[in-house]
This record gives sequence, structure tokens and C-alpha cells, in this order.
Amino acid sequence: MAEHDYTARIVWTGNRGQGTASYRGYDRTWNVETPGKPVINCSNDPLLGGDPTRHNPEDMLIAALSACHMLWFLHLASDAGIVVEGYEDDPLAKGESLPSGAGRFLSATLRPRIALAPGSDPDVADQIHARIHKVCYIARSVNFPVSYNASYIVRPSP
Repeated sequence: MAEHDYTARIVWTGNRGQGTASYRGYDRTWNVETPGKPVINCSNDPLLGGDPTRHNPEDMLIAALSACHMLWFLHLASDAGIVVEGYEDDPLAKGESLPSGAGRFLSATLRPRIALAPGSDPDVADQIHARIHKVCYIARSVNFPVSYNASYIVRPSP
């Protein structure tokens, strides 16, 4: 077993001049400024007054979950001899917010649309998804159920 370190640099950008002297006196904005990578401008959830044009932690978690699943699917499909020509996902996460303000994810559904090369078997491709949760770093780390509802397009033979 090998341990890995992951880092990020988070820089709060919401100080309007008075810091957190009052609850409404500062913005809930920050940047992800990991050295050597593009800056990601972030805000809190729009349900809490955040900027809807910026990524929020919830967006980034569901995106990380979907990306991890995609990368494992591509790997396992390649190993199985299935040629993937395109992959898109619009994952959906369900969450809840308590009156106290505490919140959590309840579930996530990945909804990939996968384009397969001619001669590919969508049933074989579909079986790969069930194996991914056992190996995907992100899926193995979350404490809510993750399901998938994949659809396939098999390009016709020329």
C-alpha cells in the first residue's frame, strides 16, 4: 500500500476592507491557486448567495467524482478492447440543507453518454461501470451512494 499527498492552495479574495467584522461585510469568494496550474475563481453555493458564475465546493466534488469515474471507465474499456470515441457526463448530485445551515450530499448519479466504435458491445461496456466504484479514488472516499445511468451510441460501420 502506498500513501499519496495531494495539495491545493486556497486564497480568500472576499475581504472588502473590513475583513469579517460583519457577516454581510465580506464576500464568500476565493481562488484555487495551486502552483503550476490555472487559477480557479470560486464562490459559495448560489443557494447561499454565492456567485453562480463561479465554481463552488459542491460543483467541484461532483466534477471530481465524475472525472474519476470517466478516467477509470476509459482505462477499463481499453483493457477490455472496447474503443471509446467520446464521453460526456452531466452528473446529478442530491443534497440536503438543515435549518441549522449544515448540509450534505445524499446521493449522486453519473449520467455518461458514451460513443463507441463500430462493433462495440454496449452491454460489455455497461458492465465496466459496476467495477469502477471499487477502484475510483473519489468514489471510494465519499460517504453517499453513487449510481450510474449510462447511455451509448455505437457508430455504424462504414
